Amino acid sequence: MPRSKNSTPRSSLKSSRPRHEPGLPTRQQVLDFIQNATEPAGKREIARAFGLKGQEKIQLKALLKDMAEEGLIDGKRTAFHRMGGLPKVTVLRIVDVDEGEPIAIPDTWTPDDATPPPRIRLIEKGRSALKKGDRVLSRTEETPTGWRAYPMKKLMLRSEQMLGVVEIDGAGKPWLAPVDKRIRNSSPISDLGGAEKGELVLAEPIGRSARPSVKVTEVLGEPLAPKAFSLIAIHKHGIPNHFDGDTIAEAERSARMPLSREQREDLRHLPIVAIDPSDARDHDDAIWAAPNEEGGFDALVAIADVSFYVRPGGHIDREARRRGNSVYFPDRVVPMLPEVLSADVCSLRSGEDRAAMACHMKIDGQGKVTEWRFTRAIVRIDEVIAYEEAQARIDEDRAPEHLKNLWACWKLLAKAREARDPLELELPERRVKLDDQGRIAEIAIRERLDAHRVVEDFMIAANVAAAKALEAKVAPVVYRIHETPSREKLTALKDYLATFGRKLAMGQVITPGLFNRMLKDIADESEKALIMEAVLRSQTQAYYGPRNEGHFGLALGSYAHFTSPIRRYADLLVHRALVDAYGLEQPKPEGDIPALSGLSERDRSDLGRVSEAISTAERRAMEAERETIDRYVAAWLSGRVGQVFDTRITGVQKFGFFATILSLGGDGLVPVSTLGDERFAYDEKAQVLEGESTGTSYAVGQILRLRLAEANPLTGALKFELEEGGGRIEQRGKPQPLKKKGKHFVGQRGRPNNIRHQGRKKK
Repeated sequence: MPRSKNSTPRSSLKSSRPRHEPGLPTRQQVLDFIQNATEPAGKREIARAFGLKGQEKIQLKALLKDMAEEGLIDGKRTAFHRMGGLPKVTVLRIVDVDEGEPIAIPDTWTPDDATPPPRIRLIEKGRSALKKGDRVLSRTEETPTGWRAYPMKKLMLRSEQMLGVVEIDGAGKPWLAPVDKRIRNSSPISDLGGAEKGELVLAEPIGRSARPSVKVTEVLGEPLAPKAFSLIAIHKHGIPNHFDGDTIAEAERSARMPLSREQREDLRHLPIVAIDPSDARDHDDAIWAAPNEEGGFDALVAIADVSFYVRPGGHIDREARRRGNSVYFPDRVVPMLPEVLSADVCSLRSGEDRAAMACHMKIDGQGKVTEWRFTRAIVRIDEVIAYEEAQARIDEDRAPEHLKNLWACWKLLAKAREARDPLELELPERRVKLDDQGRIAEIAIRERLDAHRVVEDFMIAANVAAAKALEAKVAPVVYRIHETPSREKLTALKDYLATFGRKLAMGQVITPGLFNRMLKDIADESEKALIMEAVLRSQTQAYYGPRNEGHFGLALGSYAHFTSPIRRYADLLVHRALVDAYGLEQPKPEGDIPALSGLSERDRSDLGRVSEAISTAERRAMEAERETIDRYVAAWLSGRVGQVFDTRITGVQKFGFFATILSLGGDGLVPVSTLGDERFAYDEKAQVLEGESTGTSYAVGQILRLRLAEANPLTGALKFELEEGGGRIEQRGKPQPLKKKGKHFVGQRGRPNNIRHQGRKKK
């Protein structure tokens, strides 16, 4: 930042500017200095004002470079950037994508009051490749309709915001203890932002050093308070969890729209039931069946008619598209739709008239769906029943006729399923039950009942019918795709099976039934668990797309998601396509709510883009849900350190192996350094650690008893050791897990100076 040739002489600057306390200034001190200066200020002037020498000047140069990249200064004359205006060239951060057009804000925003940053539309040539979170050096201009910008260069992303707990060392210096178990070390905090020790905060890195300091950007509160674990996941993964006023207002107007009974099939006379989890917050599906004269069943799957209330291009639709799906945590739901729709008007409550998309199916004596049709209907759900209650009524022979009919119809569907031979893997689901105060009451594996299979098979039949119905009309389809395992993964599986003396012929057609027969032929339960884990690892991840690639796991040629439009945007798109394809009711416009309830032209022309976006959102939700369960499990186990559990090895690496508690599903590491003095060799193909002298081996799927050595609720990380001890668990990185001491959680750290943190009391 050289001084201008026409700048004021140094002697004049020296007399016109006050001196400051010596030492490297903070960002705010630099900004204050520039704002109060009567002449342009460069690096030299700032260094002189703060009495900087040697290494401090080098640090100042790096600080000013970072501030220029953040848009605080222009990097040339260090012109101050505040909310009243934007530099002609500055760094912007993409915060949203509206109808394919990126929306950005200044990458760093430090307003004098509560005024929000300007939302700037980025004007690009051709299709945008920018996505939320990208940083772009841009040329800006203010127009009568607002700010807009023209991208010049895409910049490297900042490190993601960090979640952590504030700790104070013996010298009074603040540190950030991360809650992400992948981050091993704490970071020094240069700006607490009002946070106090023991509080959970969001922070962002400052500078470019190998171990940069961080500044706190948001204080989230007590880290171990009830409901904090889901909040951690929401912030970490950037899950939208607030609806703006326009979206809520539109939802409330939509909820008041009357149903056109003349254009809807009246199904209120049928005893349709919804079978759901006992803790379900919304009900998007209900079922009915009755025997017909052909020896089969007439069946109905009624699905909430969300497309009637959520129209393309409206505020609700844009927000639902951005979210992609609802996210379910033990203590809360982050819904795709505002609550007035998701939990009320769209939810199929018993005894209330509801708008539904009805899938009528005719099922023959072999369980095959031979006919289908789709209508917009009015339904009145006879009863909402929990899975356990529905199963109990059947088992105890006290079920009404319409419930018995559902089970009888399902037995035919199950017959067709057996003939199809889809992939059958035992995948236990963990269930966290909380008490009224949000504390953990119980963690257990969710029991798998026939009632679950009944609903599942009805839903699969309706999903297949929706895909085939759209194909018959040559209409756009958002398919649910699960591709055949790749040759690379099959080769790895083949090599692994060879270690058991088993073969996998690569020349044959790979089907789900091939894996089922392989597992069925294994008598030894331990070996079966090993191979089941390997088969699971060989599978590809399911996704959404407009080109049909089939669903390998379900052994289906055409499959789409139709049955959960309250919580999945993909299903809403399928509903809209059915409305168009079958000429179903197109409601009249209501005020500013569009009339169209079919597919928009944008979606018709580019289903690939929206399919990719909702697939990404689904993966984000799955990861957030899984991490939150891990934290709850770790919190549950934090009072059980030292106890021994039955576990199964789920992964083996050269540094140790991972094991899961059979009754809970909590995953933890057993470091190889704790297995004794013996050296262990790692066989990557066989996924085995083997002792070089004793031959003791640890392999994926093996069941063994392990002692819980650590449980960290903030990261969800567990550590185990062999039941007989097997050596000391070494601490990896900082911080060590928090441990309960009286009413507080404390954590001891190796750096700096054995920091000791005591959490704050809950108020």
